[in-house]
Amino acid sequence: MSELKRTPLRGFHAAHGGRLVDFAGWEMPVQYRSILEEHKAVRRTAGLFDVSHMGEADVAGPEALKFLQHLVTNDCSKLFPGRVLYTTMCYSHGGVVDDLLVYMRGADDYFLCINAGNIAKDIAWMQEQAKGFNCTVTDRSADYGQIAVQGPTAVALIQSLTAMNLAGIKYYHFAHGEVASVPCLISRTGYTGEDGVELYCAAGDTLRLAETVRAAGGPFGLELTGLGARDSLRLEAGFPLYGHEITEHITPIAAGLGWVVKFDKGPFIGSDALKAEKEKGSARKIVFFKTGDRRIVRAGTPVLNAVGTEVGQVVSGTLSPMLNEAIGSALVEAAAANELLCVDIRGTKLNLQLVKPPFVELKKSS
Repeated sequence: MSELKRTPLRGFHAAHGGRLVDFAGWEMPVQYRSILEEHKAVRRTAGLFDVSHMGEADVAGPEALKFLQHLVTNDCSKLFPGRVLYTTMCYSHGGVVDDLLVYMRGADDYFLCINAGNIAKDIAWMQEQAKGFNCTVTDRSADYGQIAVQGPTAVALIQSLTAMNLAGIKYYHFAHGEVASVPCLISRTGYTGEDGVELYCAAGDTLRLAETVRAAGGPFGLELTGLGARDSLRLEAGFPLYGHEITEHITPIAAGLGWVVKFDKGPFIGSDALKAEKEKGSARKIVFFKTGDRRIVRAGTPVLNAVGTEVGQVVSGTLSPMLNEAIGSALVEAAAANELLCVDIRGTKLNLQLVKPPFVELKKSS
């Protein structure tokens, strides 16, 4: 078994009581005090996450935009310096290689944030697809650390540590500036549905930045927050997680992410397959549900129709700390999405109440 990779904050987690686990080959904190309390803190005050395991890449050169338009499903021509775009990149059959963020720093200069478990795969895929384009794809993952501070008091906390006007950085925008005297790329995207910031910095500055934010966080109700709460928060918000709601076998159309697939920009990898799927209709689709019961419905649980026929599988499931009931998502036959669906939990039939996420009211930045 290969040795787990570590972020620059591995010692920080151990020093502050983080319970470390294997996450996509990284040694990461699943929780500090309590997943329940960490989750509630992000909804009510603020939480600090280590997201340094995420991957980063530079795409630069005269044909960088042309390449990105070929690579991803969303329309990167809409970007301008300081703007961020959420997108998927797909295989030719329409399945998802990964979902990612594209940052435009300047003409012919883009910065990508990719999922931790997909770094090697994504970099190899992008570099292969870049052949024939006058641009380069450079893996920068080892150069950066990243922390995310999310929640209603998150912006006020970070504002107390910077001269930058954070209110001037709109949702899905970014700027460069210093936070606690550390040079950062300051981003406002988030994966919890709450307001907040993500701070990318040099790997060697990450510990100093995290300790300063933690020390300043008391008056703002800051909690150190692990992967457990990160997952329950993103599911409450209805955000996809690669390997669950989107995979190489689940297209963005089936996942309900058709809004990031822009056919009018011209051909891109997977566009023919995705266009055919959209015109014909997806055979399967992702649905979100709650149960009215506290028993968690685990990923892999069969989804049944009224007569007990299996029509799909749960792909994500957790207990919503804010609703105090089980919530989740499932991949089901499209025709079954309008039927009464249920699951069997240790001999008890639970009906699935299909909902359109988010499951809770969110107050992210404008």
